[in-house]
Amino acid sequence: MEFNEKLQDLRKNKGLTQEELAQILFVSRTAISKWESGRGVPNIESLKAISKFFSVSLDDLLSSDQLLFLAENEQKIKERHIKDMILGLLDCSMALLLVLPFFAFQTESYVKEVSLLNFITAQPFIRVLCLVVVLGMVALGLLCLALQNCNNAFWVKIKSTLSLLLSILAVILFILCRQPYAAVFTFVFLIIKMFTIFRRH
Repeated sequence: MEFNEKLQDLRKNKGLTQEELAQILFVSRTAISKWESGRGVPNIESLKAISKFFSVSLDDLLSSDQLLFLAENEQKIKERHIKDMILGLLDCSMALLLVLPFFAFQTESYVKEVSLLNFITAQPFIRVLCLVVVLGMVALGLLCLALQNCNNAFWVKIKSTLSLLLSILAVILFILCRQPYAAVFTFVFLIIKMFTIFRRH
């Protein structure tokens, strides 16, 4: 008997509706419906709650292969969330360039250090380009943090690549603008991102 059939039998034997079981397990009725129709499997925490409530072992609910697959899948999701958190925080940290004196320009007698917002001596298109790249990275960082639970295939695939590309673009742009502090700051973040994305376990 498959998990979905076992769950349905256990629920009916207790005389519970899907709504009532959902309230007991602190999940939505849709989740119960999905599990009972075989369109999904609960996570480890929900499985433990089901096991405890119905007084059955996890082995009775799922085969060892299914449990192993579920545990591996949960581990991948946790790793993805950690990676998203790191990338999101790094991209959001680029907002520091807007307020800290990472940019400099030469006056007649000295070098003045300013933030990107006060980098008014730069040619307008260069300043706008720098602002667009930095604000783009901050926006992407906020999206990564806000959409950690989003399983849209396109978003999952594109966010890391987009974050890397924006960092590379920022480093090149700051080097071309002869802004070493901003370039080094962004390059360090780029190295951390590459280590996070390409790290093997």
